[in-house]
Amino acid sequence: MKIAVVGTGYVGLVTGTCFAETGNQVTCVDIDQRKVEKLSNGQITIYEPGLEKIFLRNLKEGRLHFTTSLKDGIKDAAIVFLALPTPPGEDGSADLKYILGVADDLGKILTDYKVIVDKSTVPVGTADKVRDAIAKNYKGDFAVVSNPEFLREGVAVDDFMKPDRVVVGTSDERSKQVMTELYAPFVRSGNPVIFMDERSAELTKYAANSFLAVKISFMNEIARLCERVGADVDMVRKGIGSDERIGKRFLFPGIGYGGSCFPKDVQALVKSSSEVEYNFEILEAVMKVNEEQKLFLMPKILQYFGGDLKGRHFALWGLAFKPNTDDIREAPALYMIDALTAAGATVTAFDPEAMPNVRQVVGEKIKFAEGQYDALENADALIIATEWSEFRTPEFEKITSLLKQRVIFDGRNVYDAAQMKSLGFHYESVGRLAVTNK
Repeated sequence: MKIAVVGTGYVGLVTGTCFAETGNQVTCVDIDQRKVEKLSNGQITIYEPGLEKIFLRNLKEGRLHFTTSLKDGIKDAAIVFLALPTPPGEDGSADLKYILGVADDLGKILTDYKVIVDKSTVPVGTADKVRDAIAKNYKGDFAVVSNPEFLREGVAVDDFMKPDRVVVGTSDERSKQVMTELYAPFVRSGNPVIFMDERSAELTKYAANSFLAVKISFMNEIARLCERVGADVDMVRKGIGSDERIGKRFLFPGIGYGGSCFPKDVQALVKSSSEVEYNFEILEAVMKVNEEQKLFLMPKILQYFGGDLKGRHFALWGLAFKPNTDDIREAPALYMIDALTAAGATVTAFDPEAMPNVRQVVGEKIKFAEGQYDALENADALIIATEWSEFRTPEFEKITSLLKQRVIFDGRNVYDAAQMKSLGFHYESVGRLAVTNK
């Protein structure tokens, strides 16, 4: 099958590469000439485990192509995926200017039936707007389908190749058959392709991400309560996670969620709800909790250092919003950096993948280390903001020799509190009683 993917960001590049991996001919379209040249020359532009290998394979085999020309990109395609950004506006609503702009352009160049697929996360009613934008200039037959992505950064290739489910919103029987054929190789194990109307499909994506954000924020509030009553959040998590009605996933407390999806999608669902005069109170609370949680460690740090951080130096492990990605959008580490430097402290940070992206945002505001242990030299304490695997079993003797004092503030509960006590650390985490050596 011949496919066009408009947009080569995170979703677009994963989508295009994975469709090529099952034998389709895929052309990815992007207005960024430099980016298209890099991709055409085999230089992948995002970090995602497992993606580069299949990207290079399909580029070499001639199944994956890149162009800046929308007309050339879609000319022979049966399906055109729109994988374009929908950034939040000042009022929290999803900005559809990129999607509707491309839809308008498509209306001017379509010459035959094509299935136009909204792959981006979009508000309810977007398929209608895309259909109207195309129909202004094209009077022929076409279909607009909603096919939201459910990719988790860090495991996106597996998520795409072996999806739990595929959601397709369409009221057009011809496009339903096309989408069934397209996704057949991905659901051979029996996982469902769920067909529904376009509006239900659009809302499904927002509902899924918002529900997961609720779980995370609920556990963060439980963690706060645990500290006040002397309970251990890890024990509570295991106790409730064994209930099959609740499940084990998304119950780990921390310093808040970030990334490209949860913050934006929760905000957009609250905004779109308000537009139909519905106050989504649970999600309003989730946003408030998450904003506060990003700075959860700051009161602990201030208390330990007597309320004054001027002249203090901190090592920061982790900058990406989660491990196995270089994505720093709404990353809690950025909020920590702002708070620490505003309080007069200095920071040296290390992250396996995200340092170039953070450097573009903060410039010379902090220093960056070449390795995780280099960041520790002469630091008053270590702060952990992202739970990368290489941080889980470090050389604690080396940490002790490099830090000025044995102090760790762990925003992801990476270490065992009893072990930290035996090693003589002052160790504070999320939802567990502090281990003190003072």
